[in-house]
Amino acid sequence: MQRLQWRAISQRLGGLAGGVRAVGHGRVTEHGSSSRGWACRSHAAVIKTVKGCVGRKRNRPPETLRRRRGPFRSVCRASCGLCLLWVMIGGWAAVANVLPQRQSDLTELSLEELMNIEVTSVSKKTEKLSKAAAAIFVITQEDIHRSGVTSIPEALRLAPGIEVARVDAHTWAISARGFNDVFANKLLVLLDGRSIYTPLFSGVFWDQQDTLLEDIERIEVIRGPGATLWGANAVNGVINIITKRARDTQGGLLTAGGGHEERSFGGVRYGGKLGENAYYRVYAKYFNRDDSELPDGHAANDAWQAGQGGFRLDWSPAQLHTFTVQGDFYDGSIAQTFVESSLLPPFQLTVPDRFPIRGGNLLGRWSHTLSSTSEMRLQMYYDRTVRNMDIFQEDRHNFDLDFQHRFPLGGRHDIVWGLGYRLTSDDEGNTFSASLIPASRTTHLVSAFVQDEIALLPDRLYVTLGSKFEHNDFTGFEIQPSGRLLWTPNDRHTVWAAISRAVRTPSRAEADVRLNQLVLPPGTLSPGAPLTVAAFFGDHSMVAETLLAYELGYRVQPYERLSFDLALFYNVYNDLLTAEPRTPFLETSPSPPHLVLPFFAGNSLHGETYGAELAANWPLTEWWRLRALYSYLHVYLHTDQGSRATVSPAAQWSSPQHQFSLRSAMDLPGHLAFDLALRYVDSLVHLQVGSYTVLDVRLGWRPLQTLELAIVSQNLGANHIEFIPTFLNTQPTTVRPSVYGQITWRF
Repeated sequence: MQRLQWRAISQRLGGLAGGVRAVGHGRVTEHGSSSRGWACRSHAAVIKTVKGCVGRKRNRPPETLRRRRGPFRSVCRASCGLCLLWVMIGGWAAVANVLPQRQSDLTELSLEELMNIEVTSVSKKTEKLSKAAAAIFVITQEDIHRSGVTSIPEALRLAPGIEVARVDAHTWAISARGFNDVFANKLLVLLDGRSIYTPLFSGVFWDQQDTLLEDIERIEVIRGPGATLWGANAVNGVINIITKRARDTQGGLLTAGGGHEERSFGGVRYGGKLGENAYYRVYAKYFNRDDSELPDGHAANDAWQAGQGGFRLDWSPAQLHTFTVQGDFYDGSIAQTFVESSLLPPFQLTVPDRFPIRGGNLLGRWSHTLSSTSEMRLQMYYDRTVRNMDIFQEDRHNFDLDFQHRFPLGGRHDIVWGLGYRLTSDDEGNTFSASLIPASRTTHLVSAFVQDEIALLPDRLYVTLGSKFEHNDFTGFEIQPSGRLLWTPNDRHTVWAAISRAVRTPSRAEADVRLNQLVLPPGTLSPGAPLTVAAFFGDHSMVAETLLAYELGYRVQPYERLSFDLALFYNVYNDLLTAEPRTPFLETSPSPPHLVLPFFAGNSLHGETYGAELAANWPLTEWWRLRALYSYLHVYLHTDQGSRATVSPAAQWSSPQHQFSLRSAMDLPGHLAFDLALRYVDSLVHLQVGSYTVLDVRLGWRPLQTLELAIVSQNLGANHIEFIPTFLNTQPTTVRPSVYGQITWRF
């Protein structure tokens, strides 16, 4: 019986990193009296789970799988009417066979030019996309512009194999190749080479990462490990957001818009010239997003607003030297409703909160070109982030120094090597719900890497060997090697294969956190049982999670107007994070005295994932382009022998097994741009999240070359839930259809 109780509590805590990743977020609930009612019902369910007697109604469809008619049905109907009208316009253009005037970079790039877009994230050097030995996809500025997205997380939906699920108005769960969650920790994200993941939980606070979308040049998305060059946490993928050079953003730009969900947003940017080879730009932006909607139709109290500004300066005093200085600062506020545990009745409190987020960064980079095949770069940056929530506060400082050098050796070797150092310091505001001990800590990371690309047959067959070497304060020395093979029998075919090892080192929370997740009133577990707290503790003895990845890819252009990019993978994971139950103990402070049921962080999980990702480009004509994306994923996890942890089914199925999207981009007569995007995401059965299909529509009109008007309808279809965090008692919010208008003026 006792073992069953341990197993039930372990399931409730989320098995895998249940409590660890809960730092910084709370439960979103309906505010007012109904939220208290929900909290009581949730507490009752928890008690039943602890007793091991939770029942399931198998014949009744989950509430989240039912279709609902929300108050925005009229908006949905209106949007569908616009959609039908725009489809008729597109059909008329096709029947008339009128080739419109080219208006954008999309139609000016041939399929061959799209495949030859230069990327830097795979090898830390410039190379053609078609010649990269990795599963890489590039989201261009034109893709972002014509999709109508208003945030970086939403833009990542444009890449295959990336799981993007909106949780509420300001929160997303984003991952690659499995293990998705609000606090997903196996994806490294960079902005202009600056790492934006937080060492708190080795993930990303997406609500604090932003820039003027019009200034993004491209987003390079690598699925699969990139740890050989980028280090720990580049386990399942690397996302590198690259902004434009200052000389490419000369003149002015003003954009503004608003709608019923995107209440208002706007941005302004101006670029100029300081001298013969010196360019600058400055920008500012602001947005105000409305509350999302709960399944019962009430507002979710999760409105989000923020302002941000920044600058960039590029200076080339000599032809072979370039200096870049750039920085950003932001300030905003987020509404959220937390359900906090308490040692006093009623033991759970529903607390509406509106907390500030603010921060800034400054980056400097020097690049020196020695020859067409040799260069060196030195980069340094500092950033600060502040979050002051009711249940947790954090003030974090990061400093990073990075040097790399590329040079040829003989006639067949192209070597890249580098050194790095990172310092991070935090000051945490502890509460009863979440605390870190010690409250302040400074950690150091020292790294080096080397990679050699060997031309076995020039322009045809290449082998790339390399490794990253790191020393961190949690697990000590780590090595992350890889080997890659690239074969291009001709210009239309590319085959590549890779074997890589990557690690995810423990985060600050996994080592030092205490989370009091559940407070059980006296007599809950058994008659006469004392007041009880179920708590999660970090553990300094944790080791790094490891991945051994096998990948195979094939790019082909069978016809002039058709191309395919296929990637297959098989991943083997070891030492994944678990919550291990230990012996209960009595605690007298804080009062009243209570029994603690402890769960400690462990490494008792292993498993495998495999899948496939396919991207197809089909430019039917010079004015009409289609793009289709599909991904398949299977996850299978097991506990190690002797472990008392329980694998939550949600840990295995927090990512959709199937994803599909089809995008259509047309340039129509009269300077019209018409875009459609159909998305299908498979269900998350164990999270009771149903599959959904939605349509995004954008119609843009350029009456002048410098002026564009656009109307965008997003998520056309039934209200739907996209994700439920697996380790928080979070009431889900629905994604509903929305419409907004936008005007953009360049001067």
